[in-house]
Amino acid sequence: MSVRKTGSGSNSLTEPNDLKVPYEEGLVEAGPGVATIGDSAWVVDHHAERSLCRKFDYRLLPVLAIMYLFNALDKGNLGNAKTDHMDTDLHFKSNQYNIILSVFYVPYVLGAPPIAMLGKKFGPAIVLPILMACFGSFTLLTVAATNFAGMLVLRLFLGLSESAFFPLVIYYLTTFYRRGELARRLAIFYAASNIANAFSGLLAFGVFHIKNTHLYAWKYLFLIEGSLTFLFAIFAFLYLPANASSAKFLNDEEKKLAYHRIQVDSSSVVNEAFNLKDSLKIFKQPTTYAFLAIEICLGVPLQSVSLFLPQIIARLKYSTVKTNLYTVAPNISGAVMLLILAFTSDYTRRRGPFIVLGFTFTFIGMIIFASIDVVHQIHVAYFATFMMCWGTSAPSVLLSTWYNNNVPHEGRRVVLTSIGVPLANLMGLVSSNIFTPQSAPKYIPALTTTAAFGATGALLAGLLSLFMVYDNKRRDRKLGRKLDMREIPTELLRDGPSVPEFRWFL
Repeated sequence: MSVRKTGSGSNSLTEPNDLKVPYEEGLVEAGPGVATIGDSAWVVDHHAERSLCRKFDYRLLPVLAIMYLFNALDKGNLGNAKTDHMDTDLHFKSNQYNIILSVFYVPYVLGAPPIAMLGKKFGPAIVLPILMACFGSFTLLTVAATNFAGMLVLRLFLGLSESAFFPLVIYYLTTFYRRGELARRLAIFYAASNIANAFSGLLAFGVFHIKNTHLYAWKYLFLIEGSLTFLFAIFAFLYLPANASSAKFLNDEEKKLAYHRIQVDSSSVVNEAFNLKDSLKIFKQPTTYAFLAIEICLGVPLQSVSLFLPQIIARLKYSTVKTNLYTVAPNISGAVMLLILAFTSDYTRRRGPFIVLGFTFTFIGMIIFASIDVVHQIHVAYFATFMMCWGTSAPSVLLSTWYNNNVPHEGRRVVLTSIGVPLANLMGLVSSNIFTPQSAPKYIPALTTTAAFGATGALLAGLLSLFMVYDNKRRDRKLGRKLDMREIPTELLRDGPSVPEFRWFL
């Protein structure tokens, strides 16, 4: 394996302070109670690691990003369809549109843990394309829906097939990248969600011009998106490697190097067999519930913007076509802000402060839009929609990265992610029931409620960050010196905070 005792780890997306040599002669002497097994003192060759990461970046990220783009398209296209009177064409009554939004989240939440566990058992490279083919098929079948009942059934199956997609992608990436490399890769991947919302607006802008056809114009939205999703799922099934060890684009030296990286700076046991009883021990850690509470606070702003941005912008009194077009710029700016915060987070090796910043953006954007005269201050109002998008994307990525960074056990990581991510999406139940027809077009109760969740999320994330700083200092005092988390390989940290050498990834 290409290793040496000098230099520092790096990668294709530059990280200047990646991995140091902790116990090399002349640098630092191991303190009492600190494990010093062989791999903890060795650093991967800078050039070999950079070349390896570049291969992962070029071979995996574009495919996964396109997969998630279609995932986001198929989940969030109802908002665009509604602006073209889908609810009227299908003869919805009263709150039936809100009902079909809400029922999506029941199977989405209940199905995520068992499907994610199957993904751990059989491998994300197999399960992810299968899930993609399923939700592509259900999107395509939406074209055949003629009433509320048909749409309701399709949304139930769509929720089930999309439930474990994002948790499995996160887990899949943790088997290729170090902890300090993960946020910006997930950001590139997740930016596809913002681009999907923008692309959906552009696509809607195009198809809503279709006239004199047997199909309603909004049905072409589902027809195009569903067909492309299903076709790309077939390609992904044939393309994605099961893991680094079986990746055809790596040679033997690179495969050994990839294994070493994950063993010392991601997983306690690489490719560990899934054990349900052992994995459920994640719920014995109090911080698990803090992470889940922040996910709940994140979910309401995230789903409000994802599902109702077209309706929010519609208050600016543009036509149906222009309203969909005007959703593009805020979503694109959200993707840019996500990348800025994620790259900065990896560079500083801090998650909590940037999550707080994201929540603050959302809070300010919602408060501005709720408190001004939108029609007479149209430019300020439109800027507020940009802030809404800035504040929903970044916390979602960084929060998932934050708790994955702090859980070396692969099984527990999968369980926590498969609960946390769907829990945030479950808050779509709240969003879809606060943006009611009765409060249209101003949606003041919905905007203020969303702002309150944003403020609470910022508070909880800030408090959790302070706890981690305090606990790391307490552990250092007990050891008698400051211990950098990168000095200890993750293979020694299987049981998390109960291990004296464990340090929180802030």
